[in-house]
Amino acid sequence: FYDLLPDLTEVSRRITSVAIPNSVTSIGRLSFSNPFLTSITLGNSVTTIGYGAFQRTQLSSIAIPNSVTSIGDSAFYQVGTLTTATLGNSLSTIGQSAFGSTGLSSIAIPNSVTSIGDSAFYQAQSLTNVTLGNSVTTIGRSAFALTAESSITIPNSVTTIGHGAFYVPSLTSVNLGNSVSYIGNGAFQGTSLSTVSL
Repeated sequence: FYDLLPDLTEVSRRITSVAIPNSVTSIGRLSFSNPFLTSITLGNSVTTIGYGAFQRTQLSSIAIPNSVTSIGDSAFYQVGTLTTATLGNSLSTIGQSAFGSTGLSSIAIPNSVTSIGDSAFYQAQSLTNVTLGNSVTTIGRSAFALTAESSITIPNSVTTIGHGAFYVPSLTSVNLGNSVSYIGNGAFQGTSLSTVSL
């Protein structure tokens, strides 16, 4: 009997498009990590996206619904084809390497987000435009390292900027919020800074 069953691993690898129904509340670890996936639609009841859920896929865009509160570590890691991501307004945490090595050119962090994890956007080399929401308190280690911004505004809500967070050679201007109490080693190392506004 079992010999007649298809190889489910092989079948899952060939899935190119997925629509998550509204009944689903959580997407687990490595759920859709496969190199054939090009399209995903998330239902409006999903609250958590787990570790590596969509890493190394071929997605070009993702819309995170307002129901999502956390994006797990490496959720979209090494999705080099990902050029557009819209984040919902209930999102509170962006995990480590969540969008690392993607093809994003811009990202708007909503006001609901309080924490941006280590290496969250590390080596997203096309990322030239970053807008940080006014509730972010922590920017993790190497969070935006090796991206491509020329300027960044750190909102007044931010208290902690991790080691190497903005190791961005193209960065020439920083507007630093007035609540920062900790700036990690090399947070702005390797930049082209000519202006820091306080």
